[in-house]
Amino acid sequence: MAPNDSAQITGETGETGGVPAGRRRAARYVVPIAVAGITAATIGLVPALASTGDPDLPKISAAELIEKIAASDTERLSGTVKITTDLGIPSLGGLGGSAAGTFAPKGGAEGGEDGGSAAEPTGRLMELASGEHTLRVAADGPDKQRLSILDSAAEYSLIHNGGEVWAYDSASNEAYHAKAPAGAAKGSEKGAKGKDQTAPKDLPATPQDFAREALKAAGDTTSVTVDGTARIAGRDAYQLVIKPKQKGSTVGSIKVAVDSKTGTPLKFTLLPSSGGKAAIDVGFTKVDFSKPAASTFDFTPPKGAKVTEADEAKAAGKDQAHKAPKDAKDLKGLGAEPNVIGEGWTTVVQLDTGGVGPAAASKDMPAQAREFMDALGDKVDGKFGSGTVFKTRLVNALMTDDGKVYVGAVTKDTLVKAANAAK
Repeated sequence: MAPNDSAQITGETGETGGVPAGRRRAARYVVPIAVAGITAATIGLVPALASTGDPDLPKISAAELIEKIAASDTERLSGTVKITTDLGIPSLGGLGGSAAGTFAPKGGAEGGEDGGSAAEPTGRLMELASGEHTLRVAADGPDKQRLSILDSAAEYSLIHNGGEVWAYDSASNEAYHAKAPAGAAKGSEKGAKGKDQTAPKDLPATPQDFAREALKAAGDTTSVTVDGTARIAGRDAYQLVIKPKQKGSTVGSIKVAVDSKTGTPLKFTLLPSSGGKAAIDVGFTKVDFSKPAASTFDFTPPKGAKVTEADEAKAAGKDQAHKAPKDAKDLKGLGAEPNVIGEGWTTVVQLDTGGVGPAAASKDMPAQAREFMDALGDKVDGKFGSGTVFKTRLVNALMTDDGKVYVGAVTKDTLVKAANAAK
């Protein structure tokens, strides 16, 4: 019989619904990803990964399934991951590092206009924030990982092998080389094993990455249940469902398919509260938990490839990986002091840029540019004054006319309420 457990994980002290406090804390700190903050590199998966006929598995509670994920010691795997993102924004494919100011569009031979590299990871991985993508992934412990983005006529690979990190873009025949941070593997959290610690932390690429951050949110603002089983990439899995209890979040529900044997998340699906198809739906189509061949993590730049050294790019100010803020704390270095409003799924980050808002800035724009800006956002007003809300299906931002910014995975009304409260 397929399990259907409706236990909820609530507060942090005592016991509620038979779930000990220690288990609830484990749910909160299972693993790290970064869907919060200013960036939300959300990713999705093409449908129909599950085969017909749900497997018959022993019954399991939500708390037990979360503990199974937390206890998972999967360090070795290889496979194919399908990703699709539907945030209601234009595809970023082909912009890559051009959007980040680091290299020319895909297929360019000479890198960016400022001399950056077409293989620099931050810009290339940003392509995963929209459209459909196929990834090939492999990991052999915390010291060896490989991620490749497969296009119809090209391939981009990011390889971590011991103390070396290589990235290679076959379309431009450019490579990017960096030293892995000392102690990166030793400092990795349990559960984050197999994830390249040198890669941008706000750009998750596998179901494990997404599931870990979602589980961190489990607490008194969250309902966590088990809802049946599924067959994913040829393996039996339990379906863990996470739902915000609060109103005002753009997240409707999250479903995580968890491998019944290893506890490894195999598929992650996020449905927005506005309805429609998934905004994020990422999962394995093939997976193998045996040790990958050692040659998988070998890399030598092809003959004639342009190689950019990370240290040289950083010294020249052209390495965007060292410029982009990783979280709200890093924004202090940019002269923006973040203020966190609310809690749980309705958390809003407030920044005071010290600059003018979109209304004042658009006055000097050509008429067509103003019309374009107006089409992207909704004019709002309240106790805070007036401003414009720029929306996606998941992350929204309110820019006030006096230069303040409010960002979160929340609705427009929640942003306006936060701005009014902060005034």
